Amino acid sequence: MTPPPSALPPSVPPSSARPPGSPIRVVLADDQTLVRAAFAMLVASAPGMSVVGEAASGREAYALVREARADLVVMDIRMPDLDGIEATRLIAADEELSGVKVLVLTTYDTDEHVVEALRAGASGFLVKDTKPADLLEGIRTVAAGDALLSPGPTSRLIARVLRSPEAPQPGERGTGALDMLSDRECQVLALVARGLNNTEIAESLTLSPLTAKTHVSRIMGKLAVRDRAQLVIAAYESGLVTPGTAL
Repeated sequence: MTPPPSALPPSVPPSSARPPGSPIRVVLADDQTLVRAAFAMLVASAPGMSVVGEAASGREAYALVREARADLVVMDIRMPDLDGIEATRLIAADEELSGVKVLVLTTYDTDEHVVEALRAGASGFLVKDTKPADLLEGIRTVAAGDALLSPGPTSRLIARVLRSPEAPQPGERGTGALDMLSDRECQVLALVARGLNNTEIAESLTLSPLTAKTHVSRIMGKLAVRDRAQLVIAAYESGLVTPGTAL
């Protein structure tokens, strides 16, 4: 549920691209004080990054992102008041925060809630016991506009979700979605879902990297998704790629 207008900080200008050379402005959202403190020390010590706020709930995170004009949120999933999934959904739906990226943290790489966070608009996920250097690299990756997805864990997570009785079955959503794509775009989407970047897609399909990037951008527009992470989810839910197939 969207917070009432009185709970929102003053409106800020729409997010724009971060100026070259400026630090990545990070909000840390986790209900455990010690975890936030450790992450804050790590991020603040890294060149090219700054911590502009810490939040103990999803609602605080959403308000801080608007107030501090953050570039990226490191978002825990399980938090009081408003969990990380709902906070991510609010950020993704807010036009003024269109440039803000969300990197989800979870305790286990088998947490099916991660898939829901990716559906909500997160650009990737890491487990909390990730090495410090990998967390910093993950922040840089997501802030640069790329998805942070490990194809193996992602496939396992999606397989768990698609096996649940209430989950959409492969092909349910996909028929209409895939009808909007050309054969070449379907090929590109399948490769995105398998974890390939634009250069690797170009090599696989004998295209130029620019052409591969253009295809990915057009697919995002046609499927109305905000980044590559949601493309991966769409590819699995459409049945174009099925859990358990070789990556």
